[in-house]
Amino acid sequence: MIPSLLAKKVGMTRVINAEGDVTPVTVMQAGPCTVLQVKNTETDGYNAVQLGFEDVKPHRSTKPLIGHAGKAGTGPKRSSREIRLADEPAVALGDVVTVGAFEEAEVKFVDVVGTTKGKGFAGGMKRWGFGGQLASHGVERKHRSPGSIGGHANLGTGRNIKKGKKMAGHMGSARKTERCLELVAVDKENNLLLVKGSVPGPNGGLLFVRQAKTKG
Repeated sequence: MIPSLLAKKVGMTRVINAEGDVTPVTVMQAGPCTVLQVKNTETDGYNAVQLGFEDVKPHRSTKPLIGHAGKAGTGPKRSSREIRLADEPAVALGDVVTVGAFEEAEVKFVDVVGTTKGKGFAGGMKRWGFGGQLASHGVERKHRSPGSIGGHANLGTGRNIKKGKKMAGHMGSARKTERCLELVAVDKENNLLLVKGSVPGPNGGLLFVRQAKTKG
């Protein structure tokens, strides 16, 4: 099974090595995750493993989810994620996957998937980095305006605004994948992963961490 875990973002700190070099890292509480379901080509048509993360009180879950988790010998989980595999899964129902899987596989780089912070409705300058209008010379209360939007729409073939035009609108709260982040340290005792750099989302947000697809 490819080393993969559901995680929760804790925050950022820094790591100082023996030479005195400082590395900014993001701390993630990764797992332990329980195997809630094992799928194979014979019964389901494809190979996959479903992981559950973070216990939740039964009255905050539903009866179908409680029964589904009960088959694995565990209580309901707050989050779950299915991981597709090329080969038949090597884990069994009810097994617990920890951060030790990354250490055993000698993973050096990981991909982190999360949901970015929601910014609400944002203007063109904040959302797209526009420069805004002039600060003087007749510009009156239009300094943060995006400017003309209809000129030469669709290469001059119509009056409508071209699709994909960068304008004000909803910003953030979108799925984002940070690829090939260096895995700095693995703390098996506290179920922590430390990766170099930042990951999407606020502290306490749900993340999915897997071995990088393009780097070892």
